[in-house]
Amino acid sequence: MSTMRPQGMTAFTIVWFGQVISLMGSAMSGFALTLWAWQTYQSATVMALVGFFNFAPTILFSPLAGALVDRWNRKLVMMLSDLATGLMSVIIFVLLAFGHLEIWQLYLTGVIAGSFQAFQWPAYSASSTLMVPKQQYARASGMMGLADMGSGILSPILAAALIGTIRLQGILLIDIATFIFAISVLLWIVVPQPKQTSDGQLAQGSLWKESLYGFQYIWARKPLLGLQLVFFGGNFLASVGFTLMAPMLLARTLNNAVTLGSVESVGAIGGVLGGLAITAWGGMQHKVHGVLLGWGFSAIFGLILLGSGSSPLGWAVFLGLGMFFHPIIDSSNQAIWQAKVAPDIQGKVFSVRRLIAQLSVPLSLLMAGPLADQVFEPALSSQQGSLSGVFSWLVGTGPGAGMALMLVIAGAFSVLIAACGYLIPAIRNVETLLPDHQAEVLTPAEGMLAAAPVIE
Repeated sequence: MSTMRPQGMTAFTIVWFGQVISLMGSAMSGFALTLWAWQTYQSATVMALVGFFNFAPTILFSPLAGALVDRWNRKLVMMLSDLATGLMSVIIFVLLAFGHLEIWQLYLTGVIAGSFQAFQWPAYSASSTLMVPKQQYARASGMMGLADMGSGILSPILAAALIGTIRLQGILLIDIATFIFAISVLLWIVVPQPKQTSDGQLAQGSLWKESLYGFQYIWARKPLLGLQLVFFGGNFLASVGFTLMAPMLLARTLNNAVTLGSVESVGAIGGVLGGLAITAWGGMQHKVHGVLLGWGFSAIFGLILLGSGSSPLGWAVFLGLGMFFHPIIDSSNQAIWQAKVAPDIQGKVFSVRRLIAQLSVPLSLLMAGPLADQVFEPALSSQQGSLSGVFSWLVGTGPGAGMALMLVIAGAFSVLIAACGYLIPAIRNVETLLPDHQAEVLTPAEGMLAAAPVIE
C-alpha cells in the first residue's frame, strides 16, 4: 500500500539520494564526452555547441512543460524525464561501440534529452514544496544544490582515471546504470499531488492559456520579475565562464585530463561545502541577501580570480570558492519563490521563472565559442597579439589566455549586476513587498466564486 511507502521529508531525502547517484553518472559521461570532443575537434565553438543543443530545448519548452506538470502526475513526469535522458546515453553508447559517433549526433541527442529535461526541474521543484514543511524550504533547496555539486566531486577524477581502462563506452554504461537506479527510487516513494487553491482556479483553461499563465503571474509581480532579471544577466555571464573553463584549462595544460578533473573536483567540493552550509544553516533571514551577495562573491572567485590564475592550485582554490556560493544563491532564490507562489501553480510559474533566468544562456553559449576562437585567443596568442600589451600582465599570453580574459570580463560585469540588485528597491525588498501564499484549499463552490469576475 502507498501508505507503507516513504512519504514527506523521508521520501524527499530518498529521491535526493537517487538524484545524487544519477547526477554522478551524468557528470562522469559529461566529463568523458568533453575530453572526446576537445581531443577530436580542438575547438571551443564545438564544445559550446554541445552545451547549446542540450540546454536550449530545456528553456524553449519550459512554459509548455510547466503547464503539463501541473496537469499530470509529477512523479510520473520525473520518471519519464529520467528514462528519456538515459535512453540518449544508450544511443550514444551504441553509436560509439560501432565506431559511428560524430559531433552532430551529440547535438541531436542533446536536443532530445534537453526537451525532456524541461519537465524534470519544474516537477521536482514543485513536488519538493509539498514534501517538506515551509520552514525547511531553504534547507531542502540546499540539499538539491548539494546533489548537483556533490556529484561533481568524484566524477571528474573517476572519469579521468577510468577512461584509460574502461574507455568512454564503460563510463557511458555507468551513466546508464545510475539512471536505472534513480527511476527505481522514484517507483518506491510517494510524491503527493497538490490540492487546488484560488490561484490554481484562476490559472485553469486551455493548454495555451496555462502555458502563458506563468508570464502573466510574474509580470504582475514586478519584484519577482526583477529578481529573475538578476539571474538573466548573471547566467549570461556565468555561462561564458563555465563554457570556456574546460577548454581554457586543457589549452593551458597541454590537454592534461587529470589536471582538469582535479580542478573540477575541487570546484565541486566547494559547491558541496556550500550546500552543507546552507542545509545546516538554513540561510539568511532575508533570502535576497543570499542571492545578491552570493552572485557577487561567486563572480569574484569563480570568474575574475579563476581567469587570472596561472597554476592548477590557484585554479582549483578559486573555482572551489566560487562554487561555494552557488547552492546559497539557488536555495535562497528557491525559498523566496516557494513562499510566494501557491503549490498548485508552481509548475507553470517556476517553468517561466526558469525561462526568464536562463533564456540568456543559449545566446551566451553561441557567442562564447566563436569569440574565443576568432577574437580573444588570436589577440593573446603571443606577445605580438593585439591585446597582449594591455592584458598580458593579468592573464598572460599563449593558448588559453584569450579565454581567461573572457572569464575576467564576465566576472567584472557579474559583480556590477549584483550591485545593481541592491540599488533597485523592488528587488532588494522582494520578500516584504509580496505576501506569502496562503495554504488554503477550495471547495468546488468556492473555486467557482474565485474564478468569477469581480463586479464593483
